[in-house]
Amino acid sequence: MELIQQVPGNSAYLAADEAIDHGHPLVRKTAAQLRSATDDACAYAVAAFDFVRDTITHSADSGDLRVPWRASDVLASRNGICHAKSHALAALLRAEGIPTALCYQRLADDDGDAGPVHGLIALRLPGRNRWDRQDPRGNRPGVDTRFSLDGERLAWPVRPEFDEVDYPVLYTAPHPLVLHGLQTAADRVRLWRTLPVAL
Repeated sequence: MELIQQVPGNSAYLAADEAIDHGHPLVRKTAAQLRSATDDACAYAVAAFDFVRDTITHSADSGDLRVPWRASDVLASRNGICHAKSHALAALLRAEGIPTALCYQRLADDDGDAGPVHGLIALRLPGRNRWDRQDPRGNRPGVDTRFSLDGERLAWPVRPEFDEVDYPVLYTAPHPLVLHGLQTAADRVRLWRTLPVAL
């Protein structure tokens, strides 16, 4: 699949916004701690990915009902759904100058019923003339996501027979429908009703 930048160039993929608030002290502190243990951009990206995947619990797995959506709140609560975790990872990567986009998949359950749009990120490392998608969702039985530059290791590769779709657009900020769903849900149970099933 060819990924399509929403805007040309890399500068928009380094910007802060209300969800990817990489100027926040907690984001900066976390990024500095991760950076201190790495020696280049790729090693830092792997460390940031592993940190978000493994230390921020996916709330559907833990049962946590909170719905953080701002990167700094996700880092503070150590909780969030895929979109929230993607915002946190994007903030950590952008904080260290790595262009990072938000991207999405339309997925379905095994009966073919549409579920909420799934969120992940794509990053552009120095020296690579391409974007690489990464899925920080978090592992559980049947889900094994890993940082990879040699073939995607996403939580769910799309199944065309279920009308699932990899959206090719690389967004500079959260999609407005996704952000609205996150911001208006009173809790995670109601969040599944406010998130879009397609973009």
